[in-house]
Amino acid sequence: MSTRSIARPTSGADRWFDLRSKVHLRLLNTLTPEQLKALNKDGVRTQIGILVENLVMNESLPMTLAERERVIEEIQDEVFGLGPLEPLLADPTISDIMVNGFDNVYVERAGRLVETNVRFRDQAHLRTIIDRIVSNVGRRLDDSSPIVDARLSDGSRVCAVIPPLSLIGPVVSIRRYGKKLLTTDDLLKNHSLTHGILEFLSGCVEARMNIVVSGGSGSGKTTMLNTMSRFIPEYERIITIEDTAELQLQQPHYVRLETRPANIEGAGSVTARDLLINTLRMRPDRIIVGESRGPEALDMLQAMNTGHDGSMTTVHANAPRDAFSRLETMVMMASQHVPDKVIRQQLASAINLVVHCARLSDGARKITGIAEVIGVAKDQVEMQDIFEFERAGVSPRGKVVGRFRALGVEPECLDRLRAYGIHLSKSIFSEVVEVQDK
Repeated sequence: MSTRSIARPTSGADRWFDLRSKVHLRLLNTLTPEQLKALNKDGVRTQIGILVENLVMNESLPMTLAERERVIEEIQDEVFGLGPLEPLLADPTISDIMVNGFDNVYVERAGRLVETNVRFRDQAHLRTIIDRIVSNVGRRLDDSSPIVDARLSDGSRVCAVIPPLSLIGPVVSIRRYGKKLLTTDDLLKNHSLTHGILEFLSGCVEARMNIVVSGGSGSGKTTMLNTMSRFIPEYERIITIEDTAELQLQQPHYVRLETRPANIEGAGSVTARDLLINTLRMRPDRIIVGESRGPEALDMLQAMNTGHDGSMTTVHANAPRDAFSRLETMVMMASQHVPDKVIRQQLASAINLVVHCARLSDGARKITGIAEVIGVAKDQVEMQDIFEFERAGVSPRGKVVGRFRALGVEPECLDRLRAYGIHLSKSIFSEVVEVQDK
């Protein structure tokens, strides 16, 4: 973890900003931006140190040694990094950073939101940092395009919104890119799933079943997609399509594609649908779409129905059955001439399994339901639940307790798994695993 404090003292904050601003201004007056860029971090640190010493000696500014080190580090962050955000980005325990205006910053740790004392000098300061983020990836943020999605150099996903859409000034949300990829052992230890569920999912992936992972924002959909991708054989060619690249697949034959927004003239955009259409010409064994959110759902559906078995995607939904309603709406966005009945039949034919993830009140992420698609009945997609997490209550420490429960139904897909040489124990489909706060 970074040794720098995340929380900034509220008393004397204005004095601190004035001091840091004075040193920063002196640095800019001493060196041109071009000279700053030419210097390495050690060179800039030396220059800042000289300016701090001069301020202390010539203007009698009282500063402790710790304060001198802190101002040097923070101005380095201003020159080379993202200013006040740098200590947060250096902390591996933080999964999300939420900047609600220049003077209100929250982080998420272990699923819980925590307010910090980190703040920017003013709205212009925050806007400067946002502009630095988006310019590094060739994106733009202005009155004509007040919302932007971008990616930091470490892979973290950034969403920024500026006025007039935001009424509190510029706002930023950063979804951290986990440097440590969660293993199946980590998920078992965290009670995100059970051994039985893991064995079932690994069999379904190996048997090339088409899988949709559903859930809300921050529920662990991408983590689950990463986990299931581990069971794809290494000899298969995988192509992923994402708006902002987050997936961390471990296979050797892995092609990553990312969408591109329009340029400043409004041209040059490449959508997920464009990429998906071209992916079909690139000889994929499996296609993974990071998130289906628009017309590309139709092309994904057609790919699943035309020989690209074993494909996967995620969708925002409150429950497995709601995922189909969302997908149906997306397909209609692509083609309003396809009857509802036909869309449902194609969905039921293409998708074999829905895995639902949820973030619980204690911040824990779990698989809360797995349902198998078994066909269409009375013009509705018919599904049967196989596993569920049954919530029982909350412990005195605020931890959600309950049990993972198999519903005693043997999935119809077991015949398919056996055809691939995968033989699961029938006991998996009757197990009950308690989750307690020990």
